[in-house]
Amino acid sequence: MILDSLDITAERFAAGTGWQIKPEGACKAEICVPLDRTGGFDLVRTAERLRMALVHDEAGGLWALGPETLGDRALVSAEAPELELADLEGTGFRLSSLRGQKVVLVAWAPW
Repeated sequence: MILDSLDITAERFAAGTGWQIKPEGACKAEICVPLDRTGGFDLVRTAERLRMALVHDEAGGLWALGPETLGDRALVSAEAPELELADLEGTGFRLSSLRGQKVVLVAWAPW
């Protein structure tokens, strides 16, 4: 999930990650992870609790929120999160438009 601010609602978090924020915690399918909700929804604390990578690109002013790991070793599913990026013409392209096809994602980072 790509963000321009860490100040997001629980609803936007759920739409981008699939984790519903409920009174009992963050829930996805059969899994519920307790959260400390004093003070409302806090993206940073929730990401830490779900062991989601949260990376800041200072030059671009963006944040990247990665999928959960929970066991620190593997993702809980093989389903890729929604991803939308601009193509070379600037038109938005959604990864989900390729659903049902075999897809290889190649990523590179200079750090």
